Amino acid sequence: MKAHYQTRGLLIVLSGPSGVGKGTVCAALRKRMPELAYSVSATTRAPREGEREGVNYFFKTVEEFKQMIEREELIEWAQYVGNYYGTPRRFVEETLAQGKDVLLEIDVQGAHQVKQRFPEGIFIFLLPPTMEELKNRIVHRGTESEVTLAHRLNAAADEFKQIHQYDYVVINDEVEKACERVEAIIKAEHCRVDRLVMTE
Repeated sequence: MKAHYQTRGLLIVLSGPSGVGKGTVCAALRKRMPELAYSVSATTRAPREGEREGVNYFFKTVEEFKQMIEREELIEWAQYVGNYYGTPRRFVEETLAQGKDVLLEIDVQGAHQVKQRFPEGIFIFLLPPTMEELKNRIVHRGTESEVTLAHRLNAAADEFKQIHQYDYVVINDEVEKACERVEAIIKAEHCRVDRLVMTE
């Protein structure tokens, strides 16, 4: 008898409200787990200072993004605060087939779409310690108007109600602690009984 784990990679979906620190946690997690493949999203929003094409996002025009939707080149997409966001399908499917874990950093709307297409994924909701802390993080970015800030906070309140649709919740009180929790989830998921393959 021989025992080994399945060779297909895991799809790890890290989701949560805007400003919760998804990007920061993912960046730190990739340093801890360099073997993780990071799926870069496409977006129509303007680049923020320091963001690079193909590293942080694939920056698209609205027309380019709509063409990707029509060609079914996205496993999920959403329109959020006036901009489109989406995850390219080809990279995800090819990387999983190669046996590599793929990390998706997406909003709550996108996570629901991914769950419909990849129900075997691991869905993690990143939660701020308090609503006040979430507000402070968004304000600190200095990229939001008062109107947009209010919209993001209202959207976050609605998104918190959907936590029960996720497999795990990680509180982002400190980045390193949040990373440790996500890493522990990934390692545990690899050891699930239904991922074990037994051969003669």
